[in-house]
Amino acid sequence: MSFFDYHDGILHAEQVPLPEIADAVGTPAHVYSAGVLRHTAEGFTAALRHLQSARFAFAVKANPNTAVLRLLAKCGYGADIVSGGELRRALDAGMAPTEIVFSGVGKTDRELIDALDAGIGQFNLELEEEGRVLARLAQSRGVRAGAVLRVNPDIDGGTHAKISTGKRENKFGVAIAEAPDIFDRLASLDGLDLHGIALHIGSQLGDLGPLEAAYRRVGELVFELRARGHTITRVDLGGGLGIPYRAGDTMPSFADYAAMVSRVTEQWNTRLTFEPGRVIAGLAGVLMTRVIWVKPGVMYPFVIVDAAMNDLARPALYDAYHRFTAVAPNGETMVANIAGPVCETGDTFGMAQTIDRVGRGDLAVFHATGAYGAAMASSYNCRPLSPQVLVDGDTFTVVGDRILPTELAA
Repeated sequence: MSFFDYHDGILHAEQVPLPEIADAVGTPAHVYSAGVLRHTAEGFTAALRHLQSARFAFAVKANPNTAVLRLLAKCGYGADIVSGGELRRALDAGMAPTEIVFSGVGKTDRELIDALDAGIGQFNLELEEEGRVLARLAQSRGVRAGAVLRVNPDIDGGTHAKISTGKRENKFGVAIAEAPDIFDRLASLDGLDLHGIALHIGSQLGDLGPLEAAYRRVGELVFELRARGHTITRVDLGGGLGIPYRAGDTMPSFADYAAMVSRVTEQWNTRLTFEPGRVIAGLAGVLMTRVIWVKPGVMYPFVIVDAAMNDLARPALYDAYHRFTAVAPNGETMVANIAGPVCETGDTFGMAQTIDRVGRGDLAVFHATGAYGAAMASSYNCRPLSPQVLVDGDTFTVVGDRILPTELAA
């Protein structure tokens, strides 16, 4: 279901024409659809709600905008966080502390203390020493920290190497073969309530096969830990489901994913936690930009737009593809290179792509930027952070102002 459609030849976000937003806030600008967010968030929970005590924690790193998080909280989501800043953002958005999961390999003592003081529901431990430090900090406060041990199942998710997290050479989790002994030692600590296992094998996953293999390995671990006398009540299955960036892409449906999870976990008797991010927010956003020049090139012209790698880093980081279309297409096409104004050759969004014909001053959008778009933005080249706009029906609200580099420095 699309909430970004053409009406009378003009691209709209829900019922709002994009030129109206451009006139109000300028370009570049990130534009989100509340309708898409609700549709995907509710569709995901509906597919999995039949599972025993399923819990949903949105991966804040995908889109930490407070208005987005507030909307998802109303849809029943907690937060999967990886920093103290994300903790504060989730709490500011009204997400219940008990529904916050703290992941990540580099939690500082200060972050652990702040999360303990906030009363979050779950720490995902990435190494044995982290568990010992957390136990000591919790015990000094007279509390027991709810935690699970993140394991690395050594499964290749088949995604880009830089967003793969479940192979043995990746930095995340403990080797699954070492997990039972580590669990034995950590479970005996007074300040720790260790009650489960977590895993995550990567992002933008388009095949359920690797996920199923990883889940089955974790299931075997659950039963081994119980045989050792441990009480296992939770398994955090992570996230990572992909979205269709290209017109012909096919991705697993929520129903297919739910059926696989049900099949694999039916004998576990545990509460399951899911950490979706991109699959909830990715298609809910576009990056609106304006063409500055169409510059002649040796083989193809360069369409120079006012958005840059600091607004959308994925193409520069991962050679990622984002579909580029005109806001008011004239029916003609062209083959061109799409580039931004940053002083880096890597500031390109696509080479030799067939796109709508555009000219100087035309508005265009990069699609599927609701996840890892504004979230990864920087002020490189002293460029401002672009505004963020949330559209809901026939109204729009600025939910993130344009921030100048001088304001960032202050």
